[in-house]
Amino acid sequence: MSDTTAIQRKDFRFFHRLRVRWAEVDMQKIVFNAHYLMYFDTAVADYWRALALPYEEAMHALGGDLYVRKATIDFRASARMDDVLDVGMRCTRIGNSSMVFEGGLFRQDQFLVGCELVYVFADPATQTSKPVPALLREVLTGYEAGERMSTVETGDWATLGEDASALRRAVFIEEQNIPEAMEWDEHDAVVLHAVARNRIGQVIATGRLLPAENGVSHIGRMAVHRNLRSGGHGAAVMQVLEDAARARGDSVVALNAQRSAERFYERLGYVPHGDGFEEAGIPHVEMRRSLLSSSSSQ
Repeated sequence: MSDTTAIQRKDFRFFHRLRVRWAEVDMQKIVFNAHYLMYFDTAVADYWRALALPYEEAMHALGGDLYVRKATIDFRASARMDDVLDVGMRCTRIGNSSMVFEGGLFRQDQFLVGCELVYVFADPATQTSKPVPALLREVLTGYEAGERMSTVETGDWATLGEDASALRRAVFIEEQNIPEAMEWDEHDAVVLHAVARNRIGQVIATGRLLPAENGVSHIGRMAVHRNLRSGGHGAAVMQVLEDAARARGDSVVALNAQRSAERFYERLGYVPHGDGFEEAGIPHVEMRRSLLSSSSSQ
């Protein structure tokens, strides 16, 4: 394990935040030592989300899976009940078939516990090691170098329909139980579509922009992979569609937001317009945003 005396918050691009729960402390009211490994393991799972990789599907596409070869914990100071902790995680080395991750657990700027996790990329059927795929290597090194983990492209249904429809089916039909007959309509063939892709080419978010009526355009069919929500991918798709609406001269953009997503759209500058309604048994509300104001952040 590397010398953790030099570990500082600034060494990490990624952090997972958690609060110590009652069930995780011992009779001394400090975190029981075994829970620290759970904290780091939880942070690793969130690290993959930061890479815009839905773990199970990504590993399947890459033709392997990761197995822990070694886990080392370095205890420096104790966390206590109700502490808010930030767990930093970074990939420090990629060998032929192995990857080394280093973690640092902080209470504010105080370094408490360090961790080194060694993973081996292997065939799931035989659990025999195999070379780390070049795509995965590029994703990890790119993230640690500060690069973006996803891109958004726009196009017509002939170009993007196959990928957009797969994600829409997973979110709307399979997850939300919306009848299939309600999902597909005549607009798909003529509107502008947008899809966000991760660095290995998987579609992780999508949406579409309908023609404007009296200067009011409409964004619809917004969907984000269920494992990657709250990662900024939906906001990135919204930004691209808003830019397209603004470029063609639209003054206002509207959408029918599911009530469960209302706060997400509020953060992007949308406000409710009119009364709520139900569609496919799901509560909705129309929301609008002026395109004359400054663009929302992603």
